[in-house]
This record gives sequence, structure tokens and C-alpha cells, in this order.
Amino acid sequence: MIADDSAVVRGLLARWLEADGEIEVVRSVGDGDQAVHQLAASGAEIVVLDIDMPVLTGIDALPKLLAIRPNLKVLMSSTLTRRNATISLRALSMGAADFVPKPESVRGVTTSEEFKGELVAKVKMLGALARGGAAKPVSPPTNAVDRLHAVAPRTVQVNLRRSGQTASPQILAIGSSTGGPQALLSLFESLGSKFNVPVVITQHMPPTFTAILAEQLEKVSGARSVEGSNGTVIEAGRIYVAPGGHHMLLRRAGGDVIIALDDGPAENFCRPAVDPMFRSLSQAYGAGVLALVLTGMGQDGRAGAKAIAQNGGTILVQDQATSVVWGMPGAVAEAGFASAVLPLAEIAPKVIGLLKGKSI
Repeated sequence: MIADDSAVVRGLLARWLEADGEIEVVRSVGDGDQAVHQLAASGAEIVVLDIDMPVLTGIDALPKLLAIRPNLKVLMSSTLTRRNATISLRALSMGAADFVPKPESVRGVTTSEEFKGELVAKVKMLGALARGGAAKPVSPPTNAVDRLHAVAPRTVQVNLRRSGQTASPQILAIGSSTGGPQALLSLFESLGSKFNVPVVITQHMPPTFTAILAEQLEKVSGARSVEGSNGTVIEAGRIYVAPGGHHMLLRRAGGDVIIALDDGPAENFCRPAVDPMFRSLSQAYGAGVLALVLTGMGQDGRAGAKAIAQNGGTILVQDQATSVVWGMPGAVAEAGFASAVLPLAEIAPKVIGLLKGKSI
């Protein structure tokens, strides 16, 4: 189901989605109230839900939709304003599965291949999740966006790496994507400010959203949290979030470690991406890296985790049961780079123990 107050946008989104061949648009409505009233009869498994609509807004319709169908997958669609970024992140905490940033104008929507690709890919991914891992594997992807977002049911043989850790970590690095904002907030609610090292985070998000995420992390943890900025000397006890649109690298400069933002090509079809950050950390800190790979689509973080593992660092990954999508953590675990695969609730205690010098 598509819920958007623009008839032009609704028609365009419906054509894009149905052109895929594996997606059927069963309803197209102009406000949240219609979405609520037509959900049961429509049989929709996924709702693409605009935020700004008359009668009933997307954020007001969301809990009503989930009350009717608790397993419904809701994809929030919002423009990149600060207000909508805040609402989108709030929607995730209320049960929305994901969000897709929408160009501000109808013309922008009609000409944005990036928006089109992300919309179709996320709807397909949510469809696989809605069916609980369908018996039929997802077909081999035919383009770059699909390669990132394809979700195929699989049984993974996990071979845990023996950690070569001999001292307390010097930095905590985290990579995440789909489901990541909720996982990060839960993690830091448990961690609080109980970390005596710098924390660097790459979460797949556009500009504006990353600034709001940094603010929310500060609220739940009590630790200073900011978007990373070029040339910043990182400090223990602070959180640095990679800003949307830039890779965040860490480099040594004399006795300090500084942030170096990079506007180079996307990696794994993302910018910011986890792999560049992880690689830079392995060079700057060697065995002093403690890395976490949380829920997310694709395999971003796997190549960087290999570099960290080869230099003696430690990598923990979120388990499949507590991940919204076990793409990124699963890729690291399957490759044999993880020292432990843990439920989300067990990661904070493990991190605190490792920071105090306990063994894995």
C-alpha cells in the first residue's frame, strides 16, 4: 500500500514498484486515515507511509496501522528536513521498519534514480521479512542497489575467531544500517557513559538524520555525542557519528588521532560506509580496536572487519534473532572474523568487560 497526499507521487511510486515484477501495489491512498481504514481489506504486507498528509499524518497513522496488523512492515517516506528526520527516527522507535528519504519536490522525486532504487530495494527487503524468510530464495540481483539490499534465507555456519586481545581496547567502533538506530539507542542506554575510550559510529543515514541520531545518543547515554567533523581530535568518553554523505576516517597526527572526512566514491553503495572507517582504524590502532557490527542490509563492514582481525583487533556481531536484518553482522560472522555473536542485550555488558581488560 502507498499512502501519500500527492496523486502524482502515488502514481509514480506505484509504477516503479510494479515494474519490478515481484511487487504488487494493492492500494494507493491520499492520507493516513484512508490507509488505516483500508489496511485490513487490502491484505497489504508493507505500507509506504508519507509523513505529511491531511486528515491523519503518517506518524499518527503508524500506531493505528500496527494495532490492526502487528507484523506489518512500515516504510516511512520523508523529505530531508530536520523536522521530518526527527519524526522518522521517532517512527522507528514506534515500530516502523525503516525509512527512505524523499526529494522535497515532485520534480525531484520524478528525476531521482537514487530514491527510486532505494525505495524498490527496501520494499523487496521488507517483503522478504514480512514473509518470515520465504521458502523461495530472493532471485539473483540485477543491479547495484539490489546487490546491496537482497535478502535471501540461509543457514550460516559461524566459525568464531580466537581473539588475540592482550590489552584493553583503545577505541570502540560500530557499524550498522537497517534497524541500526533502534539498536544503537538500546545499546547506549545500557552502556550509559561507562566507556573510557572514544566511540566512532557509521550508520547508513543521509545528512540531517545523522545529526539527530547523535543528539539522541547523547540523551540516552549521558555522554557527549556529535557528528564527526574534519580535523577533530577525538577524545575518550565521547561519541562521534559519521555525517551523512561523508566517509569518516581516523588518522594519527603526532600523538593525537583525528577525524578525516572523505567525499570519495561510495563503498558498498553507501556513503558513509563502514568498511573505510574500519580500515582506517586498523591502521591507526592495530590490536587496540574493539568493533561491533550491528543489524543491517548488505555486507558493509566485512572487508573492514577482515583488516581489524588481521591486525589483532576484536569484533563482536549482533545475532540473527535480535537483528532486523542479519546481512552485515551475518557477513562478518560467516567470514569467520567475529570473536563472538551475541544478542543485542548482551553486547553492552560484554563491551564493558572488554574495556576493563577482561578476555573475550
